[in-house]
Amino acid sequence: MDQPNYLNVYTGPDSVQKYYNPDILPPLPLVEVPDVLNPFRSDGVRIYAKMMSVHPANNVKALPAMNLLAESINPKQKTIIEYSSGSTAISMSLIARIFHKTNDTRAYLSNKTSQAKLRLMQFFGLDLTLFGGPSQPEPLDKRGGICRAQEHARINPVAVNPNQYENYANWQAHEKWTGPQILRQLPEIDVVCAGMGTSGTMTGIGAYMKRAKPSVHRLAVCTAAGDRVPGPRSLALMAPVNFPWREAVDSIEHVGSVDSYSLSMRLSREGLICGPSSGLNLKGLYQFLEKRREANNLHELTGEDDCIHCVFICCDLPYQYINEYFAKLGPENFPPIHNPNLTDVDLYRYDEAWERDALDALLSVYDIRPDHRRSMPQNCYRIPSLKPPAVALKSNSLLIDLRTAGDFAQWHLPCAINMPLASLSPSTPNPFSHPFTLEQQWRELEALFQRGDDDGASQAATNSSARFAITALRGQLVFLFCYDGDTARVATSVLRAKGIEADSVRGGLRALLREWPELVEDNGQSEGGEVGSSLVAVIDQAWRTRAVA
Repeated sequence: MDQPNYLNVYTGPDSVQKYYNPDILPPLPLVEVPDVLNPFRSDGVRIYAKMMSVHPANNVKALPAMNLLAESINPKQKTIIEYSSGSTAISMSLIARIFHKTNDTRAYLSNKTSQAKLRLMQFFGLDLTLFGGPSQPEPLDKRGGICRAQEHARINPVAVNPNQYENYANWQAHEKWTGPQILRQLPEIDVVCAGMGTSGTMTGIGAYMKRAKPSVHRLAVCTAAGDRVPGPRSLALMAPVNFPWREAVDSIEHVGSVDSYSLSMRLSREGLICGPSSGLNLKGLYQFLEKRREANNLHELTGEDDCIHCVFICCDLPYQYINEYFAKLGPENFPPIHNPNLTDVDLYRYDEAWERDALDALLSVYDIRPDHRRSMPQNCYRIPSLKPPAVALKSNSLLIDLRTAGDFAQWHLPCAINMPLASLSPSTPNPFSHPFTLEQQWRELEALFQRGDDDGASQAATNSSARFAITALRGQLVFLFCYDGDTARVATSVLRAKGIEADSVRGGLRALLREWPELVEDNGQSEGGEVGSSLVAVIDQAWRTRAVA
């Protein structure tokens, strides 16, 4: 056996192999659960979680996968086929790639597997084949996926089926590594507890403890009849399993799925993050200890230090089962989500680059009218005495004002189009501090920019409350303007999601008035529809500033 790497540093061309090697890894953590999770603490019981979930592969199946492949695969076999609901196949795909340079691992599994788990397995590069029938088929059932995996490997000369259900290398991995590691960490151990799926974990640890410390009580946990927890099986489904699990077990408890998920969640909330089969194991231990206490023979488990030291296996992590937690336990077990209405709205991304300050917006959207520019010298912007020229929108630019029609009529930027929102007025709360406002405005904007009528382009050419087609905006640089800039920011997000190049004016009208209060002196326009002199002067001064810079 190699010397454990207690500094936990792995280097060199075989660094990842070292990282996965249980002979080199530091012992996986053994953590005593807090008293809030130990209802037997006053009886002298101490309970420890063996965190197999913190192995680099994040599950208890990594050790059997390593042992199975070491004994099954040869250099000519480039395809691995295994019936597995998740953890074993994921571990095999990782270890096959790391140790055997094999990239083709194929998982056969139940069509009742959750979408989250299917995607997780795809994430790790597994080729998936689904099978109907029971989600946990018997190993010898010719109709099930376990036998199909064996048959397909048999007829494929480059494939191997390690077969975790019948290959003794499965449980021998825990006899070789997990059992000895637990005993080294806790020589005082009195009870060890593990769930029964393939029975590999319990068989291997139990076989080791029987030889190394026969006084240890070996507790197996099965799922309650007719119930299901990912991984473990009911006792009825253990009948055809040919591992010597009966000799490795002293007693069996049966636990339902609700208790398993609930206790797993409690463990995770207390910092021992683990999946539902870990909760099943702890609940089975609780039941065992409670029965002993009621029978007044709990003390018979006491060790030399007058305590009862119990270890249960934490098998994997909870994340792939997250939807099942909510389905099993119900909403009353979870903190509320505030402002839940926002889960269905404001669904598109934002970008700071899409929010432009007022001066930058003016420079980007307005230009000197061509008929004025042609008569000016090249350096006209540097001549202070030059009469401010008229302005116009740049080619392929649109300025959309979302304020009310009345406010727009009182004052607006030149050449702007008014598209008033029913959900927006000067007194409307900020959408980012008032969720109902955000919901209203997003839904209105989403509906507004869904129109596809042919007359959209002509509507866009007017200063009316036009609801025009999204196609009218394509190829345009659209600037959105409102009272404080935030509704326009929401509108920008909506338009960008639909492929329109849109920006908003940060701070909106209020930012403009803070910067240039003189803008409203002449209402923005003079008689005959010409742009007001104050506004023209501001825009022209912006151009002069840019030219000098």
